[in-house]
Amino acid sequence: MNQQPTVHPDYDSLQSIFNSIAQWLTNYSQARGSCNDLANCSADEVASIARDLGVAPRELTMLARKGPKSADLLQNLLTELGIDAKALADDDPLVMRDLQRLCAICTDKRQCRFDLANGIMADNFRDYCPNSFTLEALLQAKN
Repeated sequence: MNQQPTVHPDYDSLQSIFNSIAQWLTNYSQARGSCNDLANCSADEVASIARDLGVAPRELTMLARKGPKSADLLQNLLTELGIDAKALADDDPLVMRDLQRLCAICTDKRQCRFDLANGIMADNFRDYCPNSFTLEALLQAKN
């Protein structure tokens, strides 16, 4: 007697939910891992790293908590504005680092995503983007 196991009819739905939860946990642990690496450093080490990066130790800790993907929207913003991110990083890495730093701590990411998705970023970024002053200067230099 060879019996096949019975598959519950909701198995696919449950599997999808479990996969989503597993992905969320993976993303969360990766984000926490970047913060934990800094948490394992002494105050002097954090101060030294912050000094090397040209930021305050408190800001470095805040940036570490945001995680490695916290400035990902910047690439899309630069592309939308017609600014070559690679050329900027090669020609002026300090400007690029400052753009990334401000993007990482920005509190208007929802608005940014909306504007990027709707192709209206070039019209609206000046209203809320913490990088608007620098981006405006880059656009003027480009023209």
